[in-house]
Amino acid sequence: MIFDDSSLPPVLPADVAVLRAAVAGEVLLPGDAGYDAERAVFNLNHDLLPAVIVVVRNTADVRAALGFAAAQHRPVLVKTTGHQMVGTADGAVVIATHRMNDVAIDVARRTARVGAGALWSEVVAKAAKSGLAPLNGSNPTVGVSGYTLGGGLSPTLGRSYGYAADHVRSLEVVTAAGDLLHVDAESEPDLFWALRGGKGNFAVVTALEFDLFPVSRLYGGAIYFPGERMADVLRAWTAWHPGTPETMVSSFAVLRLPPLPEIPEPLRGRFLVTVRIAYNGTPEDGERLTAPLRAIAPAVLDTVTDMPYADVASIHNEPTDPLPYYERGIMLREFPAQAQQRLIDLIGPDAKTGLWIAELRALGGAWDREPAIPNAVATRGIPYSLLGVSVGPLPQEHELKHSVATLLDGMAPWQSTRRLVNNLAPDEASDAFEIYGPARYTRLSTIKQTYDPTNTFRLNHNVPPAATVDGR
Repeated sequence: MIFDDSSLPPVLPADVAVLRAAVAGEVLLPGDAGYDAERAVFNLNHDLLPAVIVVVRNTADVRAALGFAAAQHRPVLVKTTGHQMVGTADGAVVIATHRMNDVAIDVARRTARVGAGALWSEVVAKAAKSGLAPLNGSNPTVGVSGYTLGGGLSPTLGRSYGYAADHVRSLEVVTAAGDLLHVDAESEPDLFWALRGGKGNFAVVTALEFDLFPVSRLYGGAIYFPGERMADVLRAWTAWHPGTPETMVSSFAVLRLPPLPEIPEPLRGRFLVTVRIAYNGTPEDGERLTAPLRAIAPAVLDTVTDMPYADVASIHNEPTDPLPYYERGIMLREFPAQAQQRLIDLIGPDAKTGLWIAELRALGGAWDREPAIPNAVATRGIPYSLLGVSVGPLPQEHELKHSVATLLDGMAPWQSTRRLVNNLAPDEASDAFEIYGPARYTRLSTIKQTYDPTNTFRLNHNVPPAATVDGR
């Protein structure tokens, strides 16, 4: 089924009078004070233009917003920080969840229960006070719920424990029909399977409970080398990481950093390569394991050290303020010598590229193993993820996309059809059938038919309901 949401009429003040009376949060139309702030997303090149924004404060507000959307036959988009948005939400109802950001740590059970709007920075900080750690992402401003529903590839503990989705114990959700459900392996087994890896296709998650781990410190950071040594560093890292224990997570990145004042002086405006590591073990063992990397070449900067887990955002040191960019990722099923040389040709010292960063993350370990309660994550057994990011304003959109496409298309001979949903571009015409594979896709679309038969949650990398799928 093809929806033309841009043809939906605008919402009028009279249309939302009842909704405004029903919710504790705010209901904002275009032109209202606060509308522009609430529609803003992390990527300054992406615009949301919804018909109405409901800034929810509780589950009752979510139910009211969904009831309004259903009565108006409008799609719904859920937004926390907006690191990954799809489309402009024309004619849509946006549910902004950032005020539902409660974080409760159960030290005895080693779990966290968080609201839909919580950020990883909030969870990491609160859990660290009790010597515990979540399977968080690399950027502290990413929302917990969207990251986890998309699988969640933790660059600190994932190789030891698997995907963040593997450790979700339960979720509180509101369906498109407005039903409030407690979802776990016993109460709603199919929906529990689909939510963990199927992203935002099935319901609005208002809270989730997940495992924490007894990790209070890491040996981690980044070693930066001159970009001219890319071939040496890449080949040494590629030979090194398979022999490391699962407690060691690492990635290789190529950086062409702009001369911005917020970038540290040794790195500012330079072409560099870097190896990022996070080791859950003693500093002595970490130093011993990392010694072969430090021996490759003289470092421009070496930030690898023993650190409290609360400081793990410093490992990747990603921007936390909104900026204009384009990013897209693929998975590599192998990375032989020929692929290594191809990567050097594409983004190495002699390459003409506009990329700001290209990151190759080594997977394996627990990421390859099915959890005790299986879920919809489709990328197990794939050894690498590759992400390209270009930075620049919207008038440079063609050049930004071309830079990323040149990298990823160049690595296509080694690409897997499976993809990390969290690394898909906002405007990418993704084929969910290939991304998830036939068996998962069929099950996902059947579950979608049960819980969202009208495809209310379609402003995403969409899995349509089974009744709308043609011939699959």
